[in-house]
Amino acid sequence: MSTTFESRYAIGPNETKSLDTNGLRQNFLIDKLFFENKIHFVYSHYDRYMAGGAFPTSQKIKLDTIEPLLKESYFLARRELGIINVGGAGIVEVDGEVYSLDTKESLYIGKGAKEVYFSSNNSNNPAKFYLNSTPAHQSYPTKRVTKAEANKIELGSMETANHRTINQMLLHTVIQTCQLQMGMTELKPGSVWNTMPSHTHDRRMEVYFYFEVPEGQAVSHFMGPVDETRHIWMQNEQAVISPPWSIHSGAGTSNYTFIWGMAGENMDYDDMDKSPITDLR
Repeated sequence: MSTTFESRYAIGPNETKSLDTNGLRQNFLIDKLFFENKIHFVYSHYDRYMAGGAFPTSQKIKLDTIEPLLKESYFLARRELGIINVGGAGIVEVDGEVYSLDTKESLYIGKGAKEVYFSSNNSNNPAKFYLNSTPAHQSYPTKRVTKAEANKIELGSMETANHRTINQMLLHTVIQTCQLQMGMTELKPGSVWNTMPSHTHDRRMEVYFYFEVPEGQAVSHFMGPVDETRHIWMQNEQAVISPPWSIHSGAGTSNYTFIWGMAGENMDYDDMDKSPITDLR
């Protein structure tokens, strides 16, 4: 079987206060997503969100069901799946239909797809498929969305070190999904802050995946309530779980790119409770 998983149980802000650095990382940091010729997921009990990676280096790999967890004969029996390729060119096959995904291109697969395979065009430059999955109550069509087709938003400035482009890719304003939303934010050279001013949204949770972090550099991800923030130092191609009660923001020692994925009760991208910078503690 090529699909493996681990679980992370949900904890609240009061429990999080007592965690040391190691405890914080064990609960919220996903330190490795890509294993050669494997599909690996972390199952979060916040909104039953799954974040993972498919890394087909030398063979085609299948998205198997996880019987102890999903109790279904195939993975997408009651789920939807979002994919963004962060490696070399690759192919995703969905029930016999072939979709080519180049770097920074995405694919949405709706509930009910039975057979999903991942492969790379070139084993010397393999694809790395970053995966997010959520429960789904409705089946929507599988659809590829390129970076050029994304809804783009320019935010921030060089003066505040947060000039960035938000690429809304698997978002309800671009395609139909049940609750999963995904996109990619690219920071301009010289900018390091993301999602600043910060915010919370108690109606949905989020996962950040940081990549294109230059060798020798890192990102400090900030989380926690507005009045009691914590930080987690992160390396390239690591992800972090952001609970509904937590802010989610970061600053790097260089510019970088990150993928955000969300799920929950409300699909309105702007439904957030903004936190003035001067209120952060």
